[in-house]
Parts: sequence; structure tokens; C-alpha cells
Amino acid sequence: MRIITAAGLTKHYRSLKALDGIDFDVRQGECFGFLGPNGAGKTTALRIISCYLPPTGGAIAVFGIPVHDDPSRIKSRIGVMPQDNNLDPDLSVCENLIVYARYFDIPKGEAAPYARELLDFVELSDKANVRIQHLSGGMKHRLLLARALINHPELLILDEPTTGLDPHSRHAVWEKLNTLKSKNTTLILTTHYMEEAELLCDRVAIMDAGRIVAVDSPRTLMSAHGGNLEQVYLKLTGRGLAD
Repeated sequence: MRIITAAGLTKHYRSLKALDGIDFDVRQGECFGFLGPNGAGKTTALRIISCYLPPTGGAIAVFGIPVHDDPSRIKSRIGVMPQDNNLDPDLSVCENLIVYARYFDIPKGEAAPYARELLDFVELSDKANVRIQHLSGGMKHRLLLARALINHPELLILDEPTTGLDPHSRHAVWEKLNTLKSKNTTLILTTHYMEEAELLCDRVAIMDAGRIVAVDSPRTLMSAHGGNLEQVYLKLTGRGLAD
């Protein structure tokens, strides 16, 4: 079953082609990754999938629903973990989850116990009453993940979920994502970390300048082109991920 299908998807900002006619699909229960440097079009693709940004052209459907037709219905079934921290600093850790649940019309009596369950999942139970400014960077990332799960999403969207984290915190987030994946949650993420893509993703779309140049499993791409994923990217695009 395809959770997402896109054909000829474009997004233009005047003369800039952020997405230049890309085709891809995401299957139920898999982890699908967009791989590429900053400016490749990864975040733009996620924002369109999340119904926060309208495409310029092409077609895209999420859960079989064209994004133009019923964005509210799509949003109710997805969770989004943004790249930047947008937690409310005036609220405690637990309150951030309970208040966010209101956006999905989840009553407090239901949201509060589930918030505590999520904090246990991301190992923040002992920080439930702590204000955001007293959390480490890794803790904030784990809280963003918990918040993205408050509405029991069928699809979890993660934009650079471990950028800026130290290795220990990065591995802690990966562990939680693998647990979600084992429960058949569909994940879609952007990353420029090769290890992250190899560890988490069933398939990756390698992007460059708004285009997809290859889609397959990391293992198949490395076998077909030789070397690691960064070397595959260099071979396919003629430039490194840092360019």
C-alpha cells in the first residue's frame, strides 16, 4: 500500500526551482529518506507532504487524498518533528504535549495520560514538570519526537531529526525511531548523515538541485555504484554532500 504518491511534483519561487518535477512513493510501514545537501529540495518536499506548502505543479496524494482536496484531514493523520525547536518555553515538558494535543481536538483527560506514556517512551518522565530552557539539546529533540506522536499518527515526518546532536543523543533518537518502525509506523525523513540513512531507511531518494537522481535501498545503491552513500552521491551528482 502506498501512503504517498507523487508525480511530476514541482515547487517554484520565481526563477528558483526548489523541486523540479520529482516522482516518488512511500510505502506503508517503511522508512523513506530524502538524502542530499542543504538546498537540494528535501525540506520543501516534506512541507508539501505535510500540507504546509502548496506545490506549483504535478500531483501528490497522501493516504490517497490529493493535498489540494482535504489538507486538514491529512494533517490529522500525520505527526511532524521539525528541524528547529519550536517548543513553548513558558510551559513545562508535559504541558507542551497536553497543549499541543488541543490542535487535534484531543481532550485533556485523554491527552494527559498519553503524554505521560510518551514521556516514558522518550525517557523524559523525570523531566515532566521541568521548563524547556532547562533541557539539553538531546532532550529537546526527544520531546519534539514525543510531541509529534501525540495524535497517534499513521505517518511520521522528520526533518533532519538529529542535526546538531552529539553522537550519544543521536543514537538515542535513532533507537526510538527504530522502535516506531518495528511497530509499523511509516517514517519519512530528511538527512545528510550517511550513517543515519543506512541505519534507518529502507529506501532513500538521492536529491540534487530539486531533482531526484536515484531511489533505492542504501545497500542496493552502494552495491550498484560502489562505495558508501556519500561516494554514491558524488558519482551520481558530480559533487559532495558538503557542496
